[in-house]
Amino acid sequence: MTYLVADDLPDQPAGHRFRQRLARPGVLGLPGTHNGQAALQAKAAGFEVAYLSGAAMTASMGLPDLGIITVDEVCFFIRQVARSGLPVLVDGDTGHGEALNVMHMVRAFEEAGAAAVHVEDQLLPKKCGHLNDKKLADPHDMAAKIAAAAKARRHLYLIARTDAAASEGIEGAVARAKLYLQAGADAIFPEALIDAEMFRAFARAMPGVPLLANMTEFGRTPFFTASAFEAMGYRMVIWPVSSLRVANKAQEELYAAIRRDGGAHRMVERMQTRAELYATIGYHDYEALDASIVRTVLPNGPPGRTD
Repeated sequence: MTYLVADDLPDQPAGHRFRQRLARPGVLGLPGTHNGQAALQAKAAGFEVAYLSGAAMTASMGLPDLGIITVDEVCFFIRQVARSGLPVLVDGDTGHGEALNVMHMVRAFEEAGAAAVHVEDQLLPKKCGHLNDKKLADPHDMAAKIAAAAKARRHLYLIARTDAAASEGIEGAVARAKLYLQAGADAIFPEALIDAEMFRAFARAMPGVPLLANMTEFGRTPFFTASAFEAMGYRMVIWPVSSLRVANKAQEELYAAIRRDGGAHRMVERMQTRAELYATIGYHDYEALDASIVRTVLPNGPPGRTD
């Protein structure tokens, strides 16, 4: 169920809970959860942490991932996902500006319920890490942002992302990562590595440092499982946009069916039922908080479908 009242709330800050989960043996899998419903479903599937992708947030708003989403808009999504009770790692893009903007972002994200954030070393307008012609910030300017984030946080786990491998190679990416660690980062996210040897080489150069791998589809990174990333030296893996891609494909097929068939009747077997939806969002748990609300009786579903 979702957290409803004070007695249900976690007794530790989200960042502390994120660190506790990361400290356990094994790789930490963070599925992309592009809204509150997705977070609840990830939790029901057994995940203990979640990821909130900038690409998924902007795409769900009908916008491209070019760094145009605002801090307040991101906080709207954070509150949805954090309501599940899962500690959530949030995509902080380039920090939404320079040092003072980064500090504002960190405090705003913490107040919205975020457990962790990653900040990248691109310049605006930023691009998806798996696209071409990314423009990189000066490494010392990026380090200043990381230092500002570390100074502003209360509990937030801080991950520095570097997009330098594509243009500066592994050596350049490693040099940047070490500078970011000195500035206060807790972990490093090397973006858009293109094969297993690159992942291994980066991990060998960063012994003892928690590393995050990005298993996005349709990008530069070939498919690896979580256990494969663990064997290559990575402690965290994200699947950033997978939930949105699956949901969007299903919606596309639904709208095509309605247009073609004059209704959604041929798609009913592929739908989440009302009972399943209510169970996921804890509908009756909310009703139980106030005895004055009469428990809802579900209507019968369409023929041939148990609702």
